[in-house]
Amino acid sequence: MPTSKSKIKGKNTASNGVRSARLYKSNARSRVTNGASLLPNVDGRTFWVRRYRDLNSLLLSDQGGEENASEARRMLVRRAACLAVELERREAVIAEAGEATDNQLEVYGRTSNTLRRLLESLGLERRARDITPSLDQYIAQNYPHESEEESDG
Repeated sequence: MPTSKSKIKGKNTASNGVRSARLYKSNARSRVTNGASLLPNVDGRTFWVRRYRDLNSLLLSDQGGEENASEARRMLVRRAACLAVELERREAVIAEAGEATDNQLEVYGRTSNTLRRLLESLGLERRARDITPSLDQYIAQNYPHESEEESDG
């Protein structure tokens, strides 16, 4: 048995004996992490799931696109989309009944406030996605003949 940490050798162990943190291979991560599924093992054809997927996409777009959002921000967006769809469903139930019970109003109010707080932490304003081309892209788009001559020369 080794007496010091520096003698411990392993697949993910550095020479100082500390394990390095790394992400798993993409085939070992969940479908949500890989982006293959928003709600795994759920029928995506229901109205609720379709609306959830739409709101999730719209909210991510407001955050500057999925590629610009951190994982924490994407988590908040998923929660906000879920609450928004559930509030819409509750509104339809109340509208069909023509009235709301005290309990329905209490749950609706608490859920609305939770959604508001989530949206405030996300930022209620839209974030523009940076579409400014790089210098190479700009030259290739606006001066196609000159960039070809430089590559030939």
